[in-house]
Amino acid sequence: MNLVNLESVSHAYGPKPLLHDVSLGVEAGERIGVVGRNGGGKTTLMSLIAGDVKPDSGRVTQTRGLRVGFLSQRDDLDPDRTVRELVLGDRAEHEWAGDQGVRELLNSLIGDLDLDARASELSGGERRRTALARLLIDEHDLIMLDEPTNHLDIEAIAWLAAHLATRKSALVVVTHDRWFLDAVSTRTWEVVDGRVEHYEGGYAAYVLAKAERARIAQASEERRQNLMRKEIAWLRRGPPARTSKPKFRIEAAQALIANEPPPRESVELVKFATARLGKTVYDLEDVTLHAGGPGSGPLVLDRTTWQFGPGDRIGLIGVNGSGKSSVLRLLADTVKPDSGRVVRGKTVRMAHLSQELAELDPTRRVLETIEDVRKYIQVGKKEWTASQLLERLGFKGDAQWKVIGDLSGGERRRLQLLRLLMDDPNVLLLDEPTNDLDIETLNELEDLLDGWPGTLILVSHDRYFLERVTDHSVALLGDGRLSLLPGGVDEYLQRRAAGAALTARVGSAGPAEQVAEAPAQPAGMSAKEERELRKELNRLERQLDRLTGQEARLHAAMAEAASDYGRLGSLDAELRDVLGQKDTIEAEWLEVADRLGD
Repeated sequence: MNLVNLESVSHAYGPKPLLHDVSLGVEAGERIGVVGRNGGGKTTLMSLIAGDVKPDSGRVTQTRGLRVGFLSQRDDLDPDRTVRELVLGDRAEHEWAGDQGVRELLNSLIGDLDLDARASELSGGERRRTALARLLIDEHDLIMLDEPTNHLDIEAIAWLAAHLATRKSALVVVTHDRWFLDAVSTRTWEVVDGRVEHYEGGYAAYVLAKAERARIAQASEERRQNLMRKEIAWLRRGPPARTSKPKFRIEAAQALIANEPPPRESVELVKFATARLGKTVYDLEDVTLHAGGPGSGPLVLDRTTWQFGPGDRIGLIGVNGSGKSSVLRLLADTVKPDSGRVVRGKTVRMAHLSQELAELDPTRRVLETIEDVRKYIQVGKKEWTASQLLERLGFKGDAQWKVIGDLSGGERRRLQLLRLLMDDPNVLLLDEPTNDLDIETLNELEDLLDGWPGTLILVSHDRYFLERVTDHSVALLGDGRLSLLPGGVDEYLQRRAAGAALTARVGSAGPAEQVAEAPAQPAGMSAKEERELRKELNRLERQLDRLTGQEARLHAAMAEAASDYGRLGSLDAELRDVLGQKDTIEAEWLEVADRLGD
């Protein structure tokens, strides 16, 4: 039975038609992933299905009494209401506390939040998790999620995928997270050129089926086919879970990639990287590092010795706040270790993509800013012009002549990454490079990095991208060490789960985690004293999370106000105040943690 039907639906915003003569339906219990380029009409399609937008022509019908839960990209949380009011509403405490499913949901999504905190006090990630908890705590016939994994870490994304798999509701989800698509969807819709193409299976099946269609049709776009075949070759050679849902003949896909080489010529790339870098890239020798500077904030590394070699492609994994960005800053020489030393190779030419957007002249044009760095670059065995690279990462035609001041956050992110690549580095430190990139652009970036000879150290919550472009995974597990994970992200999740109680998140106990086994008490301390200290520790951690969110927002605001010196001065004063508060609270946190022996 179809819950929603679209019949010959067309819709446009201004002169641009997004959907044309689209007919489709969503069946009860169906699980659909929606893919397509940014601006191609995915969100519009979601709004039409949910009934929030009326089509220009055609008809949308829903079954009587349909219960729809819709998570949009922008939350509508009332800033004056508390987390408790937003998520739990009028539910009595004994009602939700006695429901194991509700307890697990709360602990997994908002277990580290103060239920009495107002929405206006939350960071972007905290607001996203609150909005998800508010939606998922209720029963729905149809759940619609638009970019649900934004601001979530790998662990929270894995929990959300597992949770959705247990629900009986129909599901329609838009996301650029390809691992998540494969985990939750059994059908894929591609929104392209005003049409909606249908494919059986999740993302892996979609890639295989799309390439098979292209092979049968003898498509003329040879480069696009080659890129797709490389993607397929990696999918088929990867863990079985990536290809667990195809519902067509696998033999055709096997024939397609029979003679396809691996995505990367690892031996050749390491040879090139060694020639460019020598034997030493980064050697950490007995390094101790705190996130907030010497002796300040959580401990990230404790007398750690580690080597990053030429040609290493490493994914750095850990929960939010574990210190991944701090490690990248340590390697980039923008922060110093508390003790020990970092030996950098003499030939290292490093490029660091941080989470903050670098200031760019808002009056310059896109192509000009790239050509200012270099007009040509050699990637592997091929030479690329600045214009060709811009086109590969989504700046096509007239977009290369856009003024930087008119670019979106995602476009600035792509431009920042391209400027780094054009500087011809031999070491890349990438902190969340996939933010705001659509799947086609991600494929192009992956293909570009496949031929790049050098050392790559990547932090990303996009599990698919992480596994696709790196060869090894290293984790920060809160013990002050870098831990090699031969089993990759799966091993990381298993090790985290083995050390967790009900919640999938690290650190503080959630509002319903009272059934979890209590840890051993520090010697000489009563149970009451320990409870009070842990409550204080949780309070300080929530304050630190809130201040970290404020710091990130201020950095973003300063990047946008690059030409407004009066506004920059005001924002800078606010930032110094926030950093001062963080220093004070981190010192208190360390004192309490020391008393607890954590």
